[in-house]
Amino acid sequence: MAEVPLDALDKAILTALLLDGRQSQVELAERVPLSPTAIARRIKSLEQSGVIDGYQARINRKALGLSMMAVVQISLESQSQELLNAFEKAAAAAPAIVSCYMMSGQDDYLITVLARDLADFERIHKEQLSRLPGVSRLHSSFVLREVASRSLPVSSLLR
Repeated sequence: MAEVPLDALDKAILTALLLDGRQSQVELAERVPLSPTAIARRIKSLEQSGVIDGYQARINRKALGLSMMAVVQISLESQSQELLNAFEKAAAAAPAIVSCYMMSGQDDYLITVLARDLADFERIHKEQLSRLPGVSRLHSSFVLREVASRSLPVSSLLR
């Protein structure tokens, strides 16, 4: 996707939505010097251009009993397009995987997994991760403390 040009008002709207995505257009108009109607038009344009690609609630995983987070480095047995496609399709469908990134360097993929506890992670490892197509090596590290987690840094909009 090509970079979409944004003016100062678009950036102000996006910054406000990053901080509180549930704001009404009237509330946004109190923070951005536009009418609610103008804000609605700009938000629709930002959605249509793909800058805003959805809305979601941030749910506290620990409140749902998912207190363990693991970062798993995965190497595949080959780099064939067929195997890469099969792996990515299976990883996207695996319920415990919350993110998956193709990487440069020693490992092919980096995934994030949520689990209730070590026994739950062991089950996920056995039933989901080790069964992903073409996996030759899995290396898991456990998150001790989450220091920062955000969808996009607000500072990226301030440039």
